[in-house]
Amino acid sequence: MSQADTQTQAPPAVKLSLPTLTTMVVGSMVGAGVFSLPRRFAQETGVAGALIAWAVAGTGMLMLAFVFQTLAVRRPDLDAGVYAYAKAGFGEYLGFFSAFGYWASACVGNVTYWVLIMSTIGAVAPALGDGDTVLAVVLSSVGLWLFFALISRGVKEAAAINRIVTIAKVVPILVFVVLALCYLDPGVFADNFAGADYAGSLFNQVKGTMLATVFVFLGVEGASVYSRHARRREDVGRATILGFVSVFAIFASVTIVSYGIMPMAEIAELRQPSMAEVLEHAVGTWGKVFVSVGLIVSVLGAYLAWTLMAAEVLYVAAKDDDMPRFLKRATAADVPVPALVMSTVLSQIVLVVTLFSDDAFNFALDLTSALTLIPFLLAAAFALKIGRAGTWAQLAVAALATVYTAFLLYAAGLKFVLVSFIIYAPATVLFVMARKEQGRRLFSPREYVILAVSVAGAVLGVVALAVGWISL
Repeated sequence: MSQADTQTQAPPAVKLSLPTLTTMVVGSMVGAGVFSLPRRFAQETGVAGALIAWAVAGTGMLMLAFVFQTLAVRRPDLDAGVYAYAKAGFGEYLGFFSAFGYWASACVGNVTYWVLIMSTIGAVAPALGDGDTVLAVVLSSVGLWLFFALISRGVKEAAAINRIVTIAKVVPILVFVVLALCYLDPGVFADNFAGADYAGSLFNQVKGTMLATVFVFLGVEGASVYSRHARRREDVGRATILGFVSVFAIFASVTIVSYGIMPMAEIAELRQPSMAEVLEHAVGTWGKVFVSVGLIVSVLGAYLAWTLMAAEVLYVAAKDDDMPRFLKRATAADVPVPALVMSTVLSQIVLVVTLFSDDAFNFALDLTSALTLIPFLLAAAFALKIGRAGTWAQLAVAALATVYTAFLLYAAGLKFVLVSFIIYAPATVLFVMARKEQGRRLFSPREYVILAVSVAGAVLGVVALAVGWISL
């Protein structure tokens, strides 16, 4: 066996139990998003719109969770779920885009964690601003590469740390909900029910919150990404549902109880993390400190989980020959280091881009959600495609999940669809590299059409940014 073969041959995969898989799903979902929810929702909607938004998002994401559960059982041959389902259903090129989009969304999402950490510390260190100053970016960059060194030690060690962090970070969130309920003012809650004048119609209020709900639910598919590590295949689906149910009530509660503490317009003007600011208004400075410390623990844990998932997607795509072969290299500790390097580098680039954004946190949050929608839509559509051979219940769930993700693309708006194209189109270089390594034709006639659409979208996006039709 040659040295090259030795480098690309994967070591035995670490096997993860149901509790560990579930903890990784919860750890992925409970992150920066939940600590930012009060302000983000108050910028868009009142209590009525928030209740409807959570009902729509909860139902839609539950359908997606059921889709991932069903596909894990019906197609146990497919690893790294989101990417593999798109490839099996719609061909290699769209499968590649799904893998790249999901990976890119994880990397961009990781940037929100560092922005929020710096914004939190910025409350006492003004030089960090809202997490978007030069100093904040420098310190965040140091954190990026320190975590790279930690994760390089091995998946097993990182998963063990994530279990501890997940338990630690849920506590301050639950304390926030309980205290907010104790201090809830019925009069303030009632005044916030219909929403402020700036929120617009009820439909627009609900539509405006959709990307935020997508962001906080990212991670519901986490167990399917780690399907190659599961001890039992059925544990993948079980961990998906358990993880979703565990966090849905927490997310909705954090949003709704905040409307009973402060007027909606005041919440909309709070600095991030807005959850800390809301609790400070209710109980004093100690509440802000308590939530801020919990946030830092929470965000670091979520960053760990998402960095692992990002590298895993690139690694498995490379093993399936849909990415260049250098990405299939892994260490004896089962860590795909080249994929990990690429993930850290992309996060580093996006961190620098936040310096030029009007609102670094919301920009990274919305872009993360938008990049994830194509992979989610393709996975739901694949479930719909094979659902005809299953039960009526499975077909109905797949149809609802497909309609929901299509609605999310509409809710995202043209701005983030175009910015997504700007990121997707250049990624084709990696697809071409993989095809050349295999001595294959670069594109089929159908794939040329997809390429043309992606390039046209990217060009339109660049023009729109250049002339000011859209802005970061």
